[in-house]
Amino acid sequence: MTTAKRATSQPDHIRVETRIARGAILQHLCEANRAPGLSPGPEARRILPVVVLFGIVQNLLLLTGPLYMLQVYDRVLVSRSEPTLVALTGLLVLAYAGMGVLEHARARLMVRLGARWMSRLDRRVFAAALSRQMAAPGDPAAWAAQRDLEAVQRFLASPAPLALFDLPWTVFFAGAIFLFHPWLGWLALAGGALLVALAALNQAVTARLAAVTATAAMAAEQLSDQIRQEAETVQGLGMRGAAFDRWQVARGAALAGQIALADRGGGILVLSRTARLILQSAMLGMGALVVLRGDMSGGAMIAGSVLLGRALQPVELVLAHWGLAQRARDGWRRLAGLLDQVPPEAPHHPLPKPRALLEVRQLTVIPPGSARAALRMVSFRLEPGQALGVIGPSGAGKSSLARALTGHWPAAADDIRLDGATLAQFAPDTLGTWIGYLPQRVALFAGTVAENIARLAPTPDSDQVVAAASRADAHRMIVSLPQGYDTPLGPGGAGLSGGQLQRIGLARALYGGPPVLVLDEPTANLDAEGAQALTAAVRQAKAAGGAVVLMTHHPAALQACDLVLVLDVGRATAFGPRDTVLRALRRPGADLVAGHGPGGAA
Repeated sequence: MTTAKRATSQPDHIRVETRIARGAILQHLCEANRAPGLSPGPEARRILPVVVLFGIVQNLLLLTGPLYMLQVYDRVLVSRSEPTLVALTGLLVLAYAGMGVLEHARARLMVRLGARWMSRLDRRVFAAALSRQMAAPGDPAAWAAQRDLEAVQRFLASPAPLALFDLPWTVFFAGAIFLFHPWLGWLALAGGALLVALAALNQAVTARLAAVTATAAMAAEQLSDQIRQEAETVQGLGMRGAAFDRWQVARGAALAGQIALADRGGGILVLSRTARLILQSAMLGMGALVVLRGDMSGGAMIAGSVLLGRALQPVELVLAHWGLAQRARDGWRRLAGLLDQVPPEAPHHPLPKPRALLEVRQLTVIPPGSARAALRMVSFRLEPGQALGVIGPSGAGKSSLARALTGHWPAAADDIRLDGATLAQFAPDTLGTWIGYLPQRVALFAGTVAENIARLAPTPDSDQVVAAASRADAHRMIVSLPQGYDTPLGPGGAGLSGGQLQRIGLARALYGGPPVLVLDEPTANLDAEGAQALTAAVRQAKAAGGAVVLMTHHPAALQACDLVLVLDVGRATAFGPRDTVLRALRRPGADLVAGHGPGGAA
């Protein structure tokens, strides 16, 4: 904003030239500033005025070189005074040293501005990306959010913003050349206008291609990440060649765009550098002509050439960093869209630890990105000390119910209440503390076993970690690992068997003694001993006054359940005491007997 105000105080032709060079980048950044959370913040209001002030002094000191040339050629060489030459050279060194200090200080300030801005937005963008990923899986804006934030930070830490701040001085230096001779001044303005036109041309011919190339590169990277994450499936099914071919097609599209972008942008950059060299030589040639006509001194000729180089330097810097600026602009746009789609989380009034009273009233859930309801009008009530088994065929809605109960998928209305409060009244992390969740696919993170059980807490409670592992019958397995609870795990729990992953995931759900447990297919990958441990853990939770919702197709898992809910195509077809429901299902002619009972497909 400071540079914009400074530009508007110049004559009209100066405003036009400056706006052309800066508008392509700054226009989108300013528009995106209106997005929630992307405002510059207090750090920008403190740092930018200092950067601008240092820039004013630095650019004024740039006049030292041309003034030195004038004095040497027009005074020292004429008077042949060595003391004068020494004094002028000393002043020159001092001025250039001060200019170097100011330039270094400006760069350091911009690096810190980018780092502080990024630190301020990290949590907001991280939370928005997670929320968007759950609402629209595969959304590029959510997947690339952190990369986009880094792209803007790299732009702020680069010389490009300082070059943008220095653009108004291009016209100032060109105007100073008028003091030497009008011909030289007009040549300088014409040269500046040419470079600005090249900058505008660069924007026009590369903007759309840069966006398409970035999208293609993002798609290729997403596919590569997915292939690496599913490396076991790719290897086991002999898909390496096919997976590579598919990735290579996506990568090839991105490479083709990068080549075309380099050809277009690189050609314009070379043209601008060539034009600058020609302009500087033309300045010397025209200056020599003016000197031959007796209208100017030789010192002014050299000083004019030096001033022209200083005048055109910011424009050339902007062109050199155009690709970085485009990536920052595109990243800023995506971030603005993401934060606009996911408003900041409203503050939640702290609620006390809830009782294990879970009420579901006419629950309807529509999965993100789908127009079809996964659950329709499902109702039940769980009191403290009760366990509910949810059974049904594949696609019946069991996992959808688990995601709704844990707040991952929003209900169509406030249909789920925990101790009388809707799930929306709890902060997401707080809700996760009160509802222990074991997803159907257990995901562990880079860190120790203890950190994973403690849900990545920076300082895990050792007693609670061991207690949770013991309740999940995982303690003996964990202490048999090379470093026990301190054994480092790779992403996804690489190196652990399916049963080990399942037990650690169950221990993580039990960590902290949450009032409610939601267990989605907890017996998957468990042997008979593990299934018995699960039943014991459910009974312990009930005895402690907790409530358990257990999605399963394994008959043994229902042993500790008091109630059973039968789902079919998203609807509840039976609900009641376990034995009553199971007897009804085994009755001849019952709709859910064949393959849909506790031993059927899930």
